[in-house]
Amino acid sequence: MCPHIPSHPFSWRCLRAWKIVVSHKFPIALKINCLQDPSVHYDHPPKRLLLPQKMARDSAPKPDLVTRDYTIHLSKRVHKQQFKKRAPRAVKEIKKFAEQAMGTKDVRIDTRLNKYVWSTGVKNPPTRVRVRLSRKRNEDEEADEKLYTLAQLVEVSSFKGLQTENVESA
Repeated sequence: MCPHIPSHPFSWRCLRAWKIVVSHKFPIALKINCLQDPSVHYDHPPKRLLLPQKMARDSAPKPDLVTRDYTIHLSKRVHKQQFKKRAPRAVKEIKKFAEQAMGTKDVRIDTRLNKYVWSTGVKNPPTRVRVRLSRKRNEDEEADEKLYTLAQLVEVSSFKGLQTENVESA
C-alpha cells in the first residue's frame, strides 16, 4: 500500500522514491528515501519493472543460416504516402521487415524483387509480395556484420492461405 494514498497500491510519488539501475541487462530496483519525507521507505517496486525472465527469452541464440518465406502486405505500409514516394517506400519497408525478421542490419534486395515492386510504377506498388528471406554469412572480411539477409521474390498465383514457412536448403 502506498502511504500517500492508502486505498491504492501505487502512486507517482512512490515512483520517484525508487531508483532503477540497469546492470548486465537486468534491471534492479533500489529503495531510496522519499524526497519529501526522508524517513519514509516504500516496500513495493514500480509497476513497469522488467523481470529477468522476460529479457532472457530474447537472448536465445538464433541459428546462423536460415531461409523463410514471408508474405509482406505492402499496401498497409505505403498507405497515406505521397504518390511519387510509394515504390521507394515499399522497398524501404521490405528492408525494414527483413531487418526485423532476420535480425541483421545488412539487407540486400534481389533485382527481380526490385523490378516486381516497380513493375506497376512509382504510384502503385503491388498490394502484397511473397518474399524469401535468407540469412547468409558475409564473405567480406572487413564487413561490420558477419551475417546479411538476402530478400528474393517468390512467385505465387494467389496470396490466400499462405503462412510463414521454413525453406529447406537443397
